[in-house]
Amino acid sequence: MLEIPYGMRDFLPHDAAIKRNIENVLADLFKVWGYDEVITPTVEYLDTLTIGNKNSMQRHMFKFFDKNNRTLALRNEMTTSIARLVSSRLQNEDVPFKLSYICKVYRYEKAQTGRQCEFYQAGVELMGNGEPTGDAEIVALAIKSMLKAGLGNFQVCMGQVAFINGLMQQWNLSAEEQKCIRTALEKHDLVKLEKAVSEAALTDDAKAFLRSLPMLHGDKTVLARAKAFAVNEQSRQALQNLQKIYEALQLYGVAEYVVFDLGVIRDFSYYTGMVFEIYAPGLGSPLCGGGRYDNLLADFGRKCPATGFALGLERLMLALKNQGKAECLTNNKENYVAYAAGHLAEAVEKAMVLRAAGEITELAGTAQKLAEAEAYCQKKGYVNLVYIQ
Repeated sequence: MLEIPYGMRDFLPHDAAIKRNIENVLADLFKVWGYDEVITPTVEYLDTLTIGNKNSMQRHMFKFFDKNNRTLALRNEMTTSIARLVSSRLQNEDVPFKLSYICKVYRYEKAQTGRQCEFYQAGVELMGNGEPTGDAEIVALAIKSMLKAGLGNFQVCMGQVAFINGLMQQWNLSAEEQKCIRTALEKHDLVKLEKAVSEAALTDDAKAFLRSLPMLHGDKTVLARAKAFAVNEQSRQALQNLQKIYEALQLYGVAEYVVFDLGVIRDFSYYTGMVFEIYAPGLGSPLCGGGRYDNLLADFGRKCPATGFALGLERLMLALKNQGKAECLTNNKENYVAYAAGHLAEAVEKAMVLRAAGEITELAGTAQKLAEAEAYCQKKGYVNLVYIQ
């Protein structure tokens, strides 16, 4: 068998049909919610793609040079590319911008179930709305995306980057100590978190609270528990922000899917406020994630609050398969039109009528006997055999 590069995959007809139908469902949903689709280049300058993450993502990027020896890279996510687009091509347009995308992205990392080095994302960006209502819309749309695709069992874990940052500043942790703690929380590495906390110059109460962050997971009572440690204004406002977002999600009728998780830190450094991840049973990694990033556009010269999410199509497909919901997204093969010798013209006419009516129809490539047509029809999974004789 001929090989393909590491981390790449082929979509055979069955999976390709499921993926395409999910894409169509999501594209229609984003449009109904008022989001306009944009398409950006697969290849960008490396300096552009790393502007919001400095050098933290470079080791995961596919890089190469153009003829002028400028470093290029395959896009590793879409938020930065869209921030670049808004700050340049749309700089004279009024906010808010409500933009959507469905595309491939690339990250050179260990391939895993539901995530290769080349993978598909769908998502939206809401730029110009700095209110909790903007974050609530993004979370609500992410939830509706799961439901519209057919997923029934999932959970949204919502946290607040500003809450954790406020605590670490309140306790005067060094930049290196903060980095170690954030990395441990991001990777859900309790061993590394324990080591970082133990080595930090903190009171026993502060250390106990930091150790408990990954366990601060549950309903709105989590916010009350966290409030006892939020003695500075930044952390208090972060908790109030989460409360307001949750109240807005109740208005959308989707709050039942949401739990608070104050240990959630997304793996991009540009996040500044609310962050969330969506998990489904049987998957160890989030199939959707996002949050607020109010400083990224300023790096491109246009200060503008923003929030958004991206979902992984392969992971969503896997979650649907685990819940027995994937098959309903395949295209039913409706008609196989076969014909006896001398009846090609009638068969072509019949196939064209069925296709014009929107029915999936295959026309036999050559004349067949009835038994041959019946066998082919069954083998290929067509519902109806139309035999012209």
